[in-house]
Amino acid sequence: METDERRFERYPEAASFAIVTVSDTLSRATDDIGAFVRDVLVREGHQVVAHSIVGEDVGAVRTAVQTLVHGSSLDVLITIGSTGLSTSDCVPEAIAPLLHKRISGFGELFRALSFQEIGPAAMFSRAFAGLMGHTAVFCLPGSRRAVELAVERLVLPDLGHLVMMLGFKPTLPPP
Repeated sequence: METDERRFERYPEAASFAIVTVSDTLSRATDDIGAFVRDVLVREGHQVVAHSIVGEDVGAVRTAVQTLVHGSSLDVLITIGSTGLSTSDCVPEAIAPLLHKRISGFGELFRALSFQEIGPAAMFSRAFAGLMGHTAVFCLPGSRRAVELAVERLVLPDLGHLVMMLGFKPTLPPP
């Protein structure tokens, strides 16, 4: 069995990302968490091809995500916010039906790690991930600590492996 270090030598070092912050109250000027994610990705050598804010509306979120995924050769899309239990939280309802495969381990690990930091409230997170064609989609909560945990401890450490696995580039039907 090869070591992680040797295995990752074969994988691409850079990936293309889009970030979608889902909020009815934030603007590009006040989206500190989206800016944090963009800065981390760029610092790590990745390309951020889009960064937008969409209101908490199932149709608007779904349209934004479909447009980004179908309109480019995007490797990873990250959504921030609207994954909780409030009446306005809509990302799981908007995006889950668009996925052709779930990455169940992401949500499981995210909640397990969150539990270590915040306790039982971690169970209220509906963070999840999956695949839309050749694009990995990670739907994160709107808390800065939660986003830091997800991006730095789960998404980035095995990103090269994920991008390599998605190299098959299946074709999606148009939206």
